[in-house]
Amino acid sequence: MSRIGKQPIAVADKVEVVINGSDVKVKGPKGELTYNFTDYVNITKEDNSIVVTPKDDSNTSRAMWGTTRTVLNNMVVGVVSGFTKSLEYTGVGYKASVKGDSLELNLGYSHPIHYKLPKGISAKVEKNVIHISGCNKEIVGQVAAKIRSMRPPEPYKGKGIKYTTETIIRKAGKTGGK
Repeated sequence: MSRIGKQPIAVADKVEVVINGSDVKVKGPKGELTYNFTDYVNITKEDNSIVVTPKDDSNTSRAMWGTTRTVLNNMVVGVVSGFTKSLEYTGVGYKASVKGDSLELNLGYSHPIHYKLPKGISAKVEKNVIHISGCNKEIVGQVAAKIRSMRPPEPYKGKGIKYTTETIIRKAGKTGGK
């Protein structure tokens, strides 16, 4: 039994859920998300909640049960409140700015990097922190990981882009011996 899968998903009044077989469409104040789930689980709407149950007792059905419930819950939470990831950049001359639907990054390379933000994702820069937000948790995480990979933090001086919740284990470096 999946402890996560058997919990029902509470749906707020301002959220509209349309279930068409394995296709689920969730619409709310922050946006609209659509997802095509596998046929190994049944998704039903009961009153103000969504219930996910496995189709049979196979290993694949039981494995997809909790995953499907979590993805559905992320969709409902995303259209109501949204998701945010924060990245912090550190380094001499490192800059970031939002220009339209793209993020311009100066990260110590010979040229600025222009990263086009996907549809539904917005970025905001405050001092040395970049806030990535949107209603789709998966895409927000992918965009944040892509931006971090442009200049990952290094362990000696700590220069680079890191998540604000991430801690970088610093190394001592060379000693000034003979």
